[in-house]
Amino acid sequence: MAVPSRILLLSILSLLASAVVGHDGKQQHGVTYDGRSLIINGKRELLFSGSIHYPRSTPEMWPDLLLKAKQGGLNVIQTYVFWNIHEPEKGKFNFEGNYDLVKFIKMIEEHGMYVTLRVGPFIQAEWNHGGLPYWLREIPDITFRSDNPPFKYYMKRYVKMIVKMMKEEKLFASQGGPIILTQIENEYNHIQLAYKELGDRYVQWAAKTAVSLKTGVPWIMCKQKDAPDPVINTCNGRHCGDTYTGPNKPYKPSLWTENWTAQYRVFGDPPSQRAAEDIAYSVARFFSRNGTLVNYYMYHGGTNFGRTSAVFTTTRYYDEAPLDEYGLQREPKWGHLKDVHKALNLCKKALLWGNPGNQILGKDTDAQFYEKPGTNICAAFLTNTNSRVPATVSFRGQSYYLPPRSISILPDCKTVVLNTQTVVAQHNARNFKKSKVASNLKWEKSSEPIPTVEQLPIDSKNPKELYSLLKDTSDYAWYTTKIELDPHDFNSREDINPVLRVASLGHALHAFVNGEYVGSAHGSHDEKSFVFGHGVDFKPGVNYITLLCMTVGLPDSGAYMEHRFAGPRAVTILGLNTGTLDLTANGWGHKVGLQGEKFRVYTQAGSHRVQWSNVDEKQTALTWYKTYFDAPEGHDPIAIRMNGMGKGMIWVNGKSIGRYWMSYLSPLGKPSQSEYHIPRAFVKPTQNLLVVLEEEKGNPEKIDILIVNRDTVCSIITEHHPPHVKSWERKDSHIRPVVVDVKPAAHLKCPNNRDIVSVEFASFGDPYGSCGSFAMGKCHAAISKEIVEQHCLGKTSCSVPMHPDVFFKNNDACPGVEKKLAIEVRCGRSKNH
Repeated sequence: MAVPSRILLLSILSLLASAVVGHDGKQQHGVTYDGRSLIINGKRELLFSGSIHYPRSTPEMWPDLLLKAKQGGLNVIQTYVFWNIHEPEKGKFNFEGNYDLVKFIKMIEEHGMYVTLRVGPFIQAEWNHGGLPYWLREIPDITFRSDNPPFKYYMKRYVKMIVKMMKEEKLFASQGGPIILTQIENEYNHIQLAYKELGDRYVQWAAKTAVSLKTGVPWIMCKQKDAPDPVINTCNGRHCGDTYTGPNKPYKPSLWTENWTAQYRVFGDPPSQRAAEDIAYSVARFFSRNGTLVNYYMYHGGTNFGRTSAVFTTTRYYDEAPLDEYGLQREPKWGHLKDVHKALNLCKKALLWGNPGNQILGKDTDAQFYEKPGTNICAAFLTNTNSRVPATVSFRGQSYYLPPRSISILPDCKTVVLNTQTVVAQHNARNFKKSKVASNLKWEKSSEPIPTVEQLPIDSKNPKELYSLLKDTSDYAWYTTKIELDPHDFNSREDINPVLRVASLGHALHAFVNGEYVGSAHGSHDEKSFVFGHGVDFKPGVNYITLLCMTVGLPDSGAYMEHRFAGPRAVTILGLNTGTLDLTANGWGHKVGLQGEKFRVYTQAGSHRVQWSNVDEKQTALTWYKTYFDAPEGHDPIAIRMNGMGKGMIWVNGKSIGRYWMSYLSPLGKPSQSEYHIPRAFVKPTQNLLVVLEEEKGNPEKIDILIVNRDTVCSIITEHHPPHVKSWERKDSHIRPVVVDVKPAAHLKCPNNRDIVSVEFASFGDPYGSCGSFAMGKCHAAISKEIVEQHCLGKTSCSVPMHPDVFFKNNDACPGVEKKLAIEVRCGRSKNH
């Protein structure tokens, strides 16, 4: 039995900390720490945290999100603070609506949870400009995130303001509030080398500035190996139990600030997945190796409303999180992680006060354990790191089966209460159902005028740089010029047209010649630059060239962000008899934004400022569409499916629900996002104004308004599954069962107090498939559905025993086949509710 020297040192430090003192030896109040854990109000804690960002949902959604997070076993909520929404203009502040940071934190406190506040002020977060306000770019001589006096001045001013706000509301744990950790900067190690000594000095300054604000709670820096004392360096990633090199001082705890529950998506991406089993393995691995805080990034991703998403990032954010974009529980991810938290809490005393040890059990297998000598306090983690081959191991005289790449948690060093690879939690499937009430939409249209150089007089020899032109006030900027062509400029062959070519630094553009739409082109998240080229039917005489150039969010990461550029850099006409004609320095007129934006046609008042007509079969580019709809039936979340459309933006009752982009297909030939969230809080009972800006040629009559639910609930278990972790409790330092029959069973529960109204599928034998698409195998108990209906119909929740005698009545119809039970039920409103 070998005990690594680092673990031994941490064990000694942890025992020395039993008097609850900081590493400086002084008695502490509020929050302090040592090499084992954070110490909150004199008490060690295992901390299970989830990221929920207040501006990515609505205040009306917050209570339900926080309740589900707590029910999922979380005791901490982590959020960034978003500088650019709070100070969109220098000196003008906004903390209202879904930007109400104080309200959000107080609501977390009301739910009995702690808060990690990531002040930044740079946050990345796939958020527009990484959270930095655009006006910061225009401060003379500024260099972001370096030892640069202008940047440090405004950063310190902002951080002091946020800390002062929190202190005035008594929200720090040192004041009796919920905030137990605060973060300065964000993943700075990624770019630190680019700034050389200016980066090194900046890290020291940022840490010193944060600590000087005397919040009474620790400061952290994520992914910052050289975090200056007393700031704690923390890990971000998928497998910090294996990749984290540890705190940079032995008296700092191991904290995991971002355990990525999937991967954020950009337009053009295929779906992103991360299995619940993999997340569970990573969490158990981290806690088995002295970790005491894990944060899921994201626990609820939500929606990038308006223009808040970063460059090319989809409007839907981290939909694969335990709580999906609509706030619905994604199973089995939500339930399996809840079970992991329960299992780890059964190990709490051992993890926080036991002596650590390690034992190699065989090839690819080992045991990490914590025990307190002279007591029954002991917890073990049996690990099989092989991703293909299961293992049977012997630990303390007992034999244990370990599936591939799995960890079994033994809260008493004897009893397996959970294996990370074996999901006992239920599954579910998300359903999009067309609303009956909000259907048969009657659309009207209004064309956006295409300006010419006569309307936008030349104000620059060359096309202007796009970021500095827009100043983040709109996605759209017009560029106009004109060229006079002689009949002799054209090729005599009618099948050969001149080509308009535009080389752009990003992100997208639409081209018009003489008021007619020519075509569009765009870059990508990885390569913003692109070249537009299209044949054009120019005419002899004066030709008007108009470009609508676009950003799709500002950059959110990397060094020297203030020096990024976008927009057209070269405009030429190819194929003329006179050769290539360079129009780059031809003289250009410019205009920021669209007329419809200026008139606010997406509001009730603004919609009367333009002429609307009935939608006909003729589809034109750059068109505004409007309709009215009544609130969809029920209380489930609402979505809009943008079939038939290309690219643009959506507003409901004047509130933007974000960018859509249906024409940008993933490698699978499908849009990266087809459905867009309309929060119930945006919707009135009747006459809701829906306005869509379509940049390309679209058909709004194919758009559907949907109701979203997860009323399809399933269970998939085998005869080798362990009993549910809730079958066990710790009593008097012993793990004991709390149910009479500790055996595997299928557990199903409907959301929102609904009942099981039908059993859609049930098979005991060797069924296969996944929730929503099960199929029977060669072995099947004929009474499977009858048995499940007896146990479940009409109930909000039920358990079905996983035993051959129940289904085959003492006569196994297919001996030798490993038995599996697959159930799919539908939830709804029954007579009981």
